[in-house]
Amino acid sequence: MALTVPSPRAPLDDGPARWYEDELGWATLAGPPVALVTGLRFDVLELPAAAGRGVLRRVGAATGPVALAGHRMRLLVAAGSAEELPGLLDWLEWGGIALDLAALGADGRMTAPLPPGRDRSGAPDAPVWLRAPVPGRGVEASLPALRAAPW
Repeated sequence: MALTVPSPRAPLDDGPARWYEDELGWATLAGPPVALVTGLRFDVLELPAAAGRGVLRRVGAATGPVALAGHRMRLLVAAGSAEELPGLLDWLEWGGIALDLAALGADGRMTAPLPPGRDRSGAPDAPVWLRAPVPGRGVEASLPALRAAPW
């Protein structure tokens, strides 16, 4: 009697984690909510939304993906940038100033906004993309890096 192997089935999970993993190649942690792992493909600079809007006005299209979660804006920056932030702040002579700024790097987690085009019904402070990552565009290569000036 011959054994037959059934054809592979389509995956049951067509959720956000699958989009981030399959379309962008980003590591996720199962949710809910789904979390994006920082420090591998990108780091995150998190700041108050009002300050973030000022940054976006100033740098225009020179940023990578940007998410908004409640009153906090999350700018995706090049992996390794979180480690550079303290040195950059010292170089600017801002090291002793209390800033409402956080950097998520290696082993960090960011709650994943729903992928573009998905229904956003849910919690009012749930994260959303202001500038979504675009599959196939080499997102990581275009991310700005936080580096202190070499001089």
